[in-house]
Amino acid sequence: AHRSLLCPPLTCLWSILDSEAIYKAALQQTQTRRMRSHLKQYTFLVASQAQRRLGRSISDASKMTLVSFKAHGRDFPRGVRAFSVGATSTEKEPVTVVIEPASTKPEPSVLDNDMTPRQIVDYLNKHIVGQQEAKRAIAIAMRNRWRRMKLQPPLRDEVIPKNILMIGPTGVGKTEVARRLAKLSGAPFVKVEATKYTEVGFHGKDVDTIIKDLVEVAITLQRNKMREQLKAEVQAAVENRILDILAGDAAQSSTRESFRSLLREGSLDDRTIEVDLPVNSGQKGGSSDGKGGIQLGDFIVKMGDGLGIGGPKTQTKRLKIGAARPLLEEAEAERLINAESVEREALKNAEENGVVFIDEIDKIVDTNSYGADASAEGVQRDLLPLIEGCSISTKHGNVKTDHMLFVCSGAFHSCKPSDMLAELQGRLPIRVELKPLTENDMYLILTVPESNLIRQQIALLSTEGMEVTFSDDAVREIARVAAEINSTIENIGARRLHTVCSHRFFTVLSN
Repeated sequence: AHRSLLCPPLTCLWSILDSEAIYKAALQQTQTRRMRSHLKQYTFLVASQAQRRLGRSISDASKMTLVSFKAHGRDFPRGVRAFSVGATSTEKEPVTVVIEPASTKPEPSVLDNDMTPRQIVDYLNKHIVGQQEAKRAIAIAMRNRWRRMKLQPPLRDEVIPKNILMIGPTGVGKTEVARRLAKLSGAPFVKVEATKYTEVGFHGKDVDTIIKDLVEVAITLQRNKMREQLKAEVQAAVENRILDILAGDAAQSSTRESFRSLLREGSLDDRTIEVDLPVNSGQKGGSSDGKGGIQLGDFIVKMGDGLGIGGPKTQTKRLKIGAARPLLEEAEAERLINAESVEREALKNAEENGVVFIDEIDKIVDTNSYGADASAEGVQRDLLPLIEGCSISTKHGNVKTDHMLFVCSGAFHSCKPSDMLAELQGRLPIRVELKPLTENDMYLILTVPESNLIRQQIALLSTEGMEVTFSDDAVREIARVAAEINSTIENIGARRLHTVCSHRFFTVLSN
């Protein structure tokens, strides 16, 4: 009866009872039967004291396992209770208890992804060939964000991210690094082209829309996260709603359970039912005008809904159960999710963990112009406060950019990084140069990545029942031709492999 109570929390043993009295009592036991009975009484007493002090049940407290128990010259492994095993010796020997500190699990990371720099580099190596320096810089920057969240608030606010400038010719992996980083990072991520923006006051998009787009991404991530947390509750509610339609509200429990089993098996997916679904306006969150406001049409719709003149909010549709289930789940999730909580958490996530990748930044460096250019130097000036840290007004609230990570990249064929504004150079302290691809790099690109071009071509042709094999010499020839064309005509990097492979398979794919 006491076997489940023989493992008390040893960390509370000496604080609850007098350790000297226990030790002397154990020494006075000369027979195994008396020692076992004595220890059983104390284990029950310690478990009871632990229950009152720690607020745990006796069964939970007794789950703490003895690490080592030595009695009468016998060693017992972890989890074995020495005093519950019959012993043959009757000599007086002390009972020795060895206590080891309990292992504590690491605290969950604030970010969804807490990979170490080595793990991040290993992940990128599966998809990108070479460019180890750029991979390490990205990995360290991402890990530093996780490290910063472990600091105390006074020092945490002073630690700012080290923004990165990647320099290298086209087709060497700059954009691929950003694309893989977006999949790897659980933080809000947005990739933009620097040439899409103009200076404030001119026709076009302002650079502030970069942060507004990042906030929208953060809201989507937070909404999907909350949907995943409510997934079981949503599925149960939708299942009961469908059962109410099929069996009726007054149906007996046996009838509902019969329909429930058929519904879970999928036997009723083709049956048509009538469901009331919310009207999808297509612009539920309101569209932006690019300046941080809301378009007039969305404003009128919101005002109409508020005054009760916006028309019916639901509509009845006849759908099959298989098609109606995802729509009902979406409507139920929207009903359960608190919009204010989503916006609040999303804004915080964007401020603390947001990553902005600005590509083609060399295209806004104009060395031939004698005056200010609204799409070149003007954009650089607008980027200065954005990267340095400022507050951007969005329709969801103000967002600070002080702790956002900015990664810029450019080929810099017709200009140099030193041609940028000196202030912008200072805001990108980490400079990484990506090397041009060689013939051996081309070969590795065709063979090393998990979804390389060779494997893609084989998979595409297998859909037509054709089996294609590539010899090593053939792969090396493709790499040689691509490297030769890059060196003689125009160097477009790994994109040349797409041209060569498409040309080789042009006849086969066209039949």
